[in-house]
Amino acid sequence: GHLIAAHPGARVTVACGPAAAELFEAVPGIERVIRLEKMVGSLHWLRLWVLTAWRYWDLVVDLRSAPLTYLIPARCQFHYHKGRISGHRIREIAGVMRLEAESPLPKLWSDAAHDARAAELIPDGSPVLAIGPAANWRAKTWRAENFAELCQRVTAPDGLIPGGRVALFGAPEERPQVMNLIEAIPPERRIDLVGRVGLLDIFACLKRCRAYVGNDSGLMHIAAATGVPTLGLFGPSKEELYGPCGPHAASVRTPLSFDDIHPEGFDHRASDSLMDGLSVEHVQGALADLLARAREDAA
Repeated sequence: GHLIAAHPGARVTVACGPAAAELFEAVPGIERVIRLEKMVGSLHWLRLWVLTAWRYWDLVVDLRSAPLTYLIPARCQFHYHKGRISGHRIREIAGVMRLEAESPLPKLWSDAAHDARAAELIPDGSPVLAIGPAANWRAKTWRAENFAELCQRVTAPDGLIPGGRVALFGAPEERPQVMNLIEAIPPERRIDLVGRVGLLDIFACLKRCRAYVGNDSGLMHIAAATGVPTLGLFGPSKEELYGPCGPHAASVRTPLSFDDIHPEGFDHRASDSLMDGLSVEHVQGALADLLARAREDAA
């Protein structure tokens, strides 16, 4: 967002992994998105150089500290150096361009087609609570039964979003792990989008929601970028480094600290959920505080 604002009219090329490529499709001035699949021997960086070295660039920003990017001809270059800036990941990335004092917030764009599709997927009606129930490793996931109880409480007649609908988001490969939650939401209240829409469609859908609650994941950051009240749930990861950012974003964690929650020999690939200390009441209270703050800011 900062680069687009600072260089109006710029033509933009983005190189990234295939999972994130869709997020850049509606960036103003986007000229090309280079999808880099990992290759043996880091040959994907050589491929990037081959695809870019033929051109003289005005600005190159490297967030992966790839040595070959130094050989891309450019008037100006900025490179990420691990450990140069401490604190939240957003501040660390901002530090690449010496912007850590202001730390611009993440920004995404959707186009008219994405917004129209979102209006079909989440039509006008009662307000919507968005849920991101999965994560890239099991230890970070709040259990399905907790999400189900939270949704029931929040959308109850006396809840924070009375009569609200529930929209469920996730990747196709995450669908099996959240089926119990999907089935727990009454059909008349349920908007099941798990594995059924792309990332920019998700972004456009989230703009139509009243609030988002989810585990520490990429979807949490997409939600925060919309500006809707976003509550991230944390346990075996650090909210001070990876929590959602924005005027209406907050984090809530298990009573145990990050250091206390990691048992000796912890393996994130094999561990069951380490989020059981986080109660539904605690999450509900944090969401209530967040929604109250959003209402005050809107007044």
